[in-house]
Amino acid sequence: MSQYPILGDESIMSKKKHGTSDAPVQKELRWKCNNETADSVCNFNRHYAEHSGYFLETSFLNENNEGKEITFYDSVTGKPLFIAPKGRTWKEFVDESKAHGWPSFRDEEVVWENVRALGDGEAVSLTGTHLGHNLPDKKGNRYCINLCSVAGKPQDE
Repeated sequence: MSQYPILGDESIMSKKKHGTSDAPVQKELRWKCNNETADSVCNFNRHYAEHSGYFLETSFLNENNEGKEITFYDSVTGKPLFIAPKGRTWKEFVDESKAHGWPSFRDEEVVWENVRALGDGEAVSLTGTHLGHNLPDKKGNRYCINLCSVAGKPQDE
């Protein structure tokens, strides 16, 4: 039995000052992600997502074509949530993400000190940001994540 995902309880997503978080999303998100979409998905949503392929409409792929590891930060808090690609190539990461319609991460790419999966598969930050869902496939856990949820800038910027 795998040690992942690390499960959290429903209290993580309890009502806070701004939906399920203490604050709205950062004012300027990376990759030209739309703030209104991001705030809705991150803080006032438990089941839905940005539309399939949204990440392809942003500058994400154009700004990351060197294939180096990228740290994805919480759009509300700026805490690191995912680092990818790990254990696979940039092309494999992009191909899998394109096939599923959202950036898709694997267990080794999750920053577990800041991320949890709830019993229904919802992936969330420990501060209450809705990230997406764990949709396991034949390779294992696959975290299908909204780009607008992980387009924040590091908290020390």
